[in-house]
Amino acid sequence: MLKTKKVMWFRIAGTCGIIAPILAFTFIYLAVTSYPQFSWMDNALSDLGVVPGVTAALFNYGLMITGIFIFIFSTGMFLFWGEKVLSRTGSFIFALACLSLIAIGVFPENVKPAHYLVSVTFFVLMPTSMLVIAGAFWLIRQVGMAVFTLLVAVVAAAPWVLLFSVRIVSGVAVPEAISGLAGFIWVVVLSSKMLRDASQAKIS
Repeated sequence: MLKTKKVMWFRIAGTCGIIAPILAFTFIYLAVTSYPQFSWMDNALSDLGVVPGVTAALFNYGLMITGIFIFIFSTGMFLFWGEKVLSRTGSFIFALACLSLIAIGVFPENVKPAHYLVSVTFFVLMPTSMLVIAGAFWLIRQVGMAVFTLLVAVVAAAPWVLLFSVRIVSGVAVPEAISGLAGFIWVVVLSSKMLRDASQAKIS
C-alpha cells in the first residue's frame, strides 16, 4: 500500500521527467535557429549561451528550467527506490548531475573556470549515476531495466570517448547532443514507469 502523498509525488516527479526533455530540446532548437552561424561540427552547444540577445537567454534559461524539472524527477527516484542503498546512491549522483545542468545555465561559457567545471561534472555524473542504477536494477532482478540503463550509460559516455580518441569533429556539440538525448530517453522511460506504478498503486 502506498500513501497518498507518495503516489502524488510519483505523479509530479514522473510528469516533470516527461516534460523536461521537451523543454530542453525546444529551447535548444530555438536557440540554434536564432543563431544561423552555429555549426554542429565546429561549435559547442554552450557557445549559444554567450551570443548576445535572445539566443543566450533561450539557451541559458532553457537549461536552468530543464534542470529544475529533472531535479524534481530525481527526488521522485528516491521514493521510487525505497530504502535500497545502491539505488539511492545512484539517484543522489543523478540529482547532482541535475544541479550541474542548472549551473551550466547559471555560469555561461564566458564565466571561467566555473562553466568548464560544471559542464564536465554533468557529462561525467550522468552516465556514472546510470551505471550505479543499472546495478541497482540488477540486484532487484529487473534485468530488462538493468540492461537498458547500462546501454544508455554506454551511449551517453561513448561520444566523449570517441571524440578524444578519434576526433572526427572539431566541436563538441554533437557529443553533447547524443549524450543528452540518451540521458533524456532514459528519464522518459523511468518517468513512464513511475507514472504507471502510481496509477496502479493501492493508496492508503
